[in-house]
Amino acid sequence: MSETIRHHRACHLCEAICGLTIETRDEQILSIKGDPQDTFSRGHICPKAVALQDIQNDPDRLRHPMRRIGNEWQAIEWDEAFTLVAERLAEIRERHGNNAVAVYQGNPSVHNYGLMTHSNYFLGQLKTRNRFSATSVDQLPHHLTSLMMYGHGLLIPIPDIDHTDFMLILGGNPLASNGSIMTVPDVEKRLKALQARGGKLVVVDPRRSETAAIADQHLFVRPGEDAALLFGLLNTLFDEGLTRTGHLPVDGLDELRAAVAPFSAESMSSRCGVPAEQIRQLARDFAAADSAVCYGRMGVSTQAFGTLCQWLVQSINLVTGNLDRAGGALCTEPAVDLVANTSGGHFNRWQSRVSGLPEYGGELPVSALAEEMLTEGDGQIRAMVTVAGNPVLSTPNGRQLEQALDGLEFMVCVDFYINETTRYADLILPPTAPLEHDHYDTTFNVFAVRNVTRFNESVLAKPVGALHDWEIFVGLAKAFASRIGAELKPTMAPDQMIDRALRAGPYGDNSELTLSVDRLRDYPHGLDLGALKPNLARRLKTANQRVQAAPSLFVNDVARFAAAAAVQPDQLVLIGRRHVRSNNSWMHNYHRLVKGKSRHQLLMNPTDLSRLGLLDGQRVRVRSRVGMIEVEVAVSDEMMRGVVSLPHGWGHGRPGVQLDIASRQPGASANDLTDERQLDVLSGNAALNGVPVWVEAA
Repeated sequence: MSETIRHHRACHLCEAICGLTIETRDEQILSIKGDPQDTFSRGHICPKAVALQDIQNDPDRLRHPMRRIGNEWQAIEWDEAFTLVAERLAEIRERHGNNAVAVYQGNPSVHNYGLMTHSNYFLGQLKTRNRFSATSVDQLPHHLTSLMMYGHGLLIPIPDIDHTDFMLILGGNPLASNGSIMTVPDVEKRLKALQARGGKLVVVDPRRSETAAIADQHLFVRPGEDAALLFGLLNTLFDEGLTRTGHLPVDGLDELRAAVAPFSAESMSSRCGVPAEQIRQLARDFAAADSAVCYGRMGVSTQAFGTLCQWLVQSINLVTGNLDRAGGALCTEPAVDLVANTSGGHFNRWQSRVSGLPEYGGELPVSALAEEMLTEGDGQIRAMVTVAGNPVLSTPNGRQLEQALDGLEFMVCVDFYINETTRYADLILPPTAPLEHDHYDTTFNVFAVRNVTRFNESVLAKPVGALHDWEIFVGLAKAFASRIGAELKPTMAPDQMIDRALRAGPYGDNSELTLSVDRLRDYPHGLDLGALKPNLARRLKTANQRVQAAPSLFVNDVARFAAAAAVQPDQLVLIGRRHVRSNNSWMHNYHRLVKGKSRHQLLMNPTDLSRLGLLDGQRVRVRSRVGMIEVEVAVSDEMMRGVVSLPHGWGHGRPGVQLDIASRQPGASANDLTDERQLDVLSGNAALNGVPVWVEAA
């Protein structure tokens, strides 16, 4: 009888990186459970981890390179595929220039270390300025704020959730997301532990979310007006003498005080919808706590003043003495230290051709992607490379992007599905599945609420004829270099790169732990490197190694906020929402995750439903400037009046999509309504929240 083998590794489907115990026999998965010996997640898992076996066994997952001939797909050999990509991209570049080829990298790229280590081995050869990613629909304000204040886009302080006495969350729902730019497995227990030790949890959100439901206090806020609330809080801290001097070297505190001086709690109340006295009392409670942390996530990033919001969040932590302080906001010191080993980043060195949007770290805002394809002229995008992304469902105005993709001369996708985006490809190159390759979390250890590390061995063997994602990029790089006559530098496997980084890191050859990949194999349940500690002062990457409290870029944008027009009282606005069984658009083809109560509906406050003469469960049309969808409406008293909520990532019923389970799910794409012209003009990040919409009976 075949032997049952027990494996230990982390789930990397979301940011929480929960430890798993996986049992297999004859390359078949028998069970997936939480690992109680995992040093970080302590046995906790969410439903997504169990669905890893659905990904592995999914009959819709591609196993071979596929070439589209008309409306049909044909399997081809790897070498033929690499040669085709090299020939077509080189030929288009020769006719139209380097920028005629664009790149889009999706969210799963940072969940897979082979993409992190090797994608640029090929993509860097394209030498295009038209590079885009999910960063600018999600988190760009975080990175820009850290670049300007601390000198590095990844030097992002993380809530010390296990030790804080007061946690203020704006626009985040970690019970559904499992944490976001805050790697925090088992987050519900951690938040309840905060309350059990006498601490307080306050959530600010236009919806009474799953996290808000367990909070000590929930405040409704008008979508897109979180900056008004944050200005009111910071103004109160200064006005009432509630600031506290910290140990960090800081420039610009006087300029910060002057910038927020016009925005009292009383003047901001009408904009954000929170009573002035509640704003002032929240500031007092925050300042009075022994330790406190303000955390703003996607809801405050994906709006017209997303960067101002993140600057104000950091400023609140700074002026109350909670930045770089136990129980406040602390920076990690991971075993693979990306902050120490990479440049801080750059901003606005060039702009997009059509709308003049600024680049960040070599990428342009994805809101400009479609117009760069559709607008004729020198530099027009004529070919596309997508990597683990589905921008038709995950970026603004998906219908416009469909039109743009349909007009490309050539498109190649590194993906293992024929989805809403890849159906336009000429060629799809599928990598191995998650359990068929090893993994190291280079990114999420940087955002973890403890310093942790682990090396994840593959659970299942690589199938004969399959390639890992990094091997695909090596093959593409070699073929492209040969086609253009370029010399290609040698490379090495991802585990060898990680081994070098571990040895050179703070716990490597010059430490007592002497970490390496082989050393981590002795810790199959992960290795805890200790609680976060104050370290920002010595890790600052600014030119003078001082915190910049009032970057001129941000201070100058305050005038735009002050001049912004208020939303009309009777205007409905749209926000998104997260669910623990979903992860953007790429977790809907697995029965374990889509079964049970449907969650695709448009949520609406009972008063708004009655005012519009609609009924619970009715089909409705939802219109915005850019498009219209039909969806079922559901009455919900968890919604703020004037606000409707639709989860993004749905809408799989488009022609040509080969996702059997997902295509049979109801729902519509929220990004058929979001507006590519509605963005945070400071950073270029998409403003997916606060979109004006009109709702009527279908």
